[in-house]
Amino acid sequence: MNDTIKQKLAVLPDQPGCYLMKDRQNVVIYVGKAKVLKNRVRSYFNGSHEGKTARLVSEIVDFDYIITSSDMEAFLLELNLIKKHDPKYNIMLKGDSSYPYLKITNEKHPRLLMVRKVKKDKAKYFGPYPNVYAANDTKKLLDRLYPLRKCDSMPNRVCLYYHMGQCLAPCVKEIESSRYEPIIQEITAFLNGGHEKVKAELESKMMAAAEVLDFERAKEFRDQIANIETTMTKQKITTTDFTNRDIFGFAVNKGWMCVQVFFVRQGKLIEREVSLFPTYADPLEEFLTFVARFYEMANHIPPKEVIVPKEVDHELLQEALKIKIHTPHRGYKKELLDLATKNAHQKIDEKFNILERQEQRTIGACEQLGDAMNIQTPLRIEAFDNSHIFGADTVSAMVVFEDGVPRKKDYRKFKIQTAAAHDDYGAMREVLRRRYTRVLKEGLPLPDLLVTDGGKGQMEVAREILEDELGLDLPIAGLAKDDRHKTSQLLYGNPPEVIPLKRTSEAFYLLQRIQDEVHRFAITFHRQLHEKNALTSQLDQIPGIGPKRKQQLLKHFGTMKKIKEATYDELIEAGMPKNLAITTIEYFQKK
Repeated sequence: MNDTIKQKLAVLPDQPGCYLMKDRQNVVIYVGKAKVLKNRVRSYFNGSHEGKTARLVSEIVDFDYIITSSDMEAFLLELNLIKKHDPKYNIMLKGDSSYPYLKITNEKHPRLLMVRKVKKDKAKYFGPYPNVYAANDTKKLLDRLYPLRKCDSMPNRVCLYYHMGQCLAPCVKEIESSRYEPIIQEITAFLNGGHEKVKAELESKMMAAAEVLDFERAKEFRDQIANIETTMTKQKITTTDFTNRDIFGFAVNKGWMCVQVFFVRQGKLIEREVSLFPTYADPLEEFLTFVARFYEMANHIPPKEVIVPKEVDHELLQEALKIKIHTPHRGYKKELLDLATKNAHQKIDEKFNILERQEQRTIGACEQLGDAMNIQTPLRIEAFDNSHIFGADTVSAMVVFEDGVPRKKDYRKFKIQTAAAHDDYGAMREVLRRRYTRVLKEGLPLPDLLVTDGGKGQMEVAREILEDELGLDLPIAGLAKDDRHKTSQLLYGNPPEVIPLKRTSEAFYLLQRIQDEVHRFAITFHRQLHEKNALTSQLDQIPGIGPKRKQQLLKHFGTMKKIKEATYDELIEAGMPKNLAITTIEYFQKK
């Protein structure tokens, strides 16, 4: 604990509010709320912690806090601060749904669509539906039954849908909005549980068709009924209550929380969603935050009712969601809540061993590496590698591993601009200068460890740029390879020394993954660039062939080899002028 934290802890108020934990780069890594700030914030620095909480505390070098007038205000402020800072230790929620929705658009001439994202566009959404094919078939059925607009943009004449009675033809007719209201009401009733009426009508039509021996028509009705049953009624649990509701159950074990969400739509339990994450504060408060952020971050339509365990603060949650919050004490809803809680306990027990093994391979490997090198745990590692063929098309690549796993959105590619061919050191100087000048200029996060794919020479170049030129004090390591081009040694220090690491240790495996990944990324980029240059460089030498003509030839022939071997007639067929076709043939003959 540093002096800044000690001084702030001494003057913490005993009032409600929010606190923001920061790391050594002044980045907010965790946001929490407390009824009494003094007690909650001090608890992080008093006593011992285990696992994820210990890791969070080890990264805190400063904190801020905001006093609020009530616990409710603190709760709402916490949600806004998490949204603003996106701290890495706060709960991560899924950003998308894997199931489709049926949507009635809010347009002058509405349409029925199948979509996967819910937007705030005043449209009507129904779902989600776990069976994509059945949902699509049901949409087709509704398209046949109800004449809403089918076209994305208005045509200038009526289409086949109008002649089939499936569209009112607003493209050529003036259709009042009142014509659509009963159609939308019927579709809404159908998707909210009124499908039994439509199904009964289809059954009557099927029997009537069968009686007159029109079996093809009867089969069509039968398939439509089957689609409705699959989408609307073939679910895991069925009730007579058609209220849309979500049921949240949770379980806590060894600093981890599992939340199970059951989605009940039109009286059917259609699907569940499982979230597993570490907790750093009171479990009930973590659960409150999870539920409050669920509908904002996870692309789910808020239902009419949310069911939670009785120990959860209903008033806080209801204020945040503006939805009815309920805890049942008996009946089928109580059974659903118990089932969600039971599933949460089972899932957290089932995955705990897997999570521990994954953590050992990732963050545990970072801790092991930091101990071996006698540096602070390198949670963010940036590694560099060069690639070229006999000095041609030299490129460099950077990969980032954060908490022991690749962070691909931070990967970077570099085309070497100033370094001479065959000058690996010059290429490394250029890339490191470009990279970390930009990092300093834009205030981007600095790595805890920089890794060069090479030995002492590459490390010295990195030290020259970072320390002498840019004034950065970062740990710099080098990875040496053996005769088989496999990771062999970790070099660190000034002068560089071999860091003893067991080849069976997780830290060594992490270095292998980093070296293999940066090599793969650099090689892939180099091949792309080299192939592009190889394909286009010869065509660029022929007078009269510009970018468009070059693209035309490559599209027509497919490969450079076929262009070289093309006859006069084949070049004319590809759209080349006669004079240019002759010029091209003469060029390749000389070559």
